Amino acid sequence: MSLDRRGFLKLAGFIGLVAGTACARRLAGPGSRYTTADGALEAKRWAMVIDMRRFTTAGDTQRVIDACHKAHNVPRIDDVRHEVKWIWTDTFDHVFPDQTHAHLPKALQERPFLLLCNQCDNPPCTRVCPTDATYRLADGIVAQDYHRCIGCRFCMAGCPYGARSFNWVNPRPYVGEVNPEFPTRSIGVVEKCNFCVDRLERGEVVRCAEVSAGGIVVGDLNDPESEVSRLLERHYTLTRKPQLGARPNVFYIVDDNVTGGEEEYVG
Repeated sequence: MSLDRRGFLKLAGFIGLVAGTACARRLAGPGSRYTTADGALEAKRWAMVIDMRRFTTAGDTQRVIDACHKAHNVPRIDDVRHEVKWIWTDTFDHVFPDQTHAHLPKALQERPFLLLCNQCDNPPCTRVCPTDATYRLADGIVAQDYHRCIGCRFCMAGCPYGARSFNWVNPRPYVGEVNPEFPTRSIGVVEKCNFCVDRLERGEVVRCAEVSAGGIVVGDLNDPESEVSRLLERHYTLTRKPQLGARPNVFYIVDDNVTGGEEEYVG
């Protein structure tokens, strides 16, 4: 079948309209979730509290990192130029640059803080993505569609927390034991923490929280009876770079041990 120029443009426009409608339905309707299986863990607004008082050794944080990366087939690439990370650690002055001053307690300065995607209420990464490869679900989770990612890295530039990694090389050879329940990625796509949305849909707890011995708690920020809400009511918490207006949903408890100086971080 042959088409003249006008016919071709009409056909292209129709295909674009269908694709756009399908995309809108995927983002706004049931298709925006992994599944609709019975028993899924749900919340109106998912949030996380990281209680840094419970992370007193290098093993405490490494256990969380290893569990997350194993569950999600995150490659272990030693070359820092190509490393991929969903959860990692950094120092207080890098995590909370707006809270740093010359007289911070030594225990606070030396403690490595766990970092991951902040699942923002106003995520700049989603606004700059030209293909809707990253988008925000109704429950607050910032999701990632690897198949729609074209590798432009606009989302990496837009994220003020450095929470996204780009696959500069084929990551699959760097995955040790592959978890068949989660997809592996390919070269040229961006990835990040997805708040274990796949596990939540199966009724399973977020993996980092599961192995944290109570150091990481997830729950519904809109439920005043949730453990997350109760922790936020009882403790002063910090969020990263609040002045930027992204409104992160990951909160940090840093009091008690830090101010009392009773425990030292063991490297």
